[in-house]
Amino acid sequence: MTRTILLEAATKVLARVFLPVAVLRHHGAARHHAAQWALGLRFPRESLAGLHPTTRRAFEAARAEAFWRDGQLIGLTSGHRDAAEQYRLYKDAVRSAGSHQEARRWVLPPHESSHVQGTALDVRPSEGAAWLERNGDKHKLYRRYDNEPWHFELCATRPARQPHPGAAPVRRSC
Repeated sequence: MTRTILLEAATKVLARVFLPVAVLRHHGAARHHAAQWALGLRFPRESLAGLHPTTRRAFEAARAEAFWRDGQLIGLTSGHRDAAEQYRLYKDAVRSAGSHQEARRWVLPPHESSHVQGTALDVRPSEGAAWLERNGDKHKLYRRYDNEPWHFELCATRPARQPHPGAAPVRRSC
């Protein structure tokens, strides 16, 4: 077995071990909390801090559904970024790509980034992103860009998918 398969199996076992404790502490939302605890252990470097509260609730609900209904694990690679971090990522992209226009294909400046607003999520693994693309509409989480299958944003309605971040209008509806 590969490490990934072992970690996935351990996460599923832990969620079931956590379930009785979650029932005692969060009776009506036991499965939700047991899944969050187990996924937090599986993806220890993820941080949900700074996400807009509505985005966080939607993401947690989606990944709990994915976990219990389909056995799919979804982790967060990147969520909220403060403006300084987003600026650093953007400047690094400009240096790598050689121009602002090329950098904007992958990274937006802080004033345009939904990560800074706390409404964007970069998820993993690729199977989790695929699950969210198929099922995210129930949670108002939508894939935004053709070139970033891991990037989702909380939107009131399904937005038009753009080829890349720099192709999206600066002022969006979501």
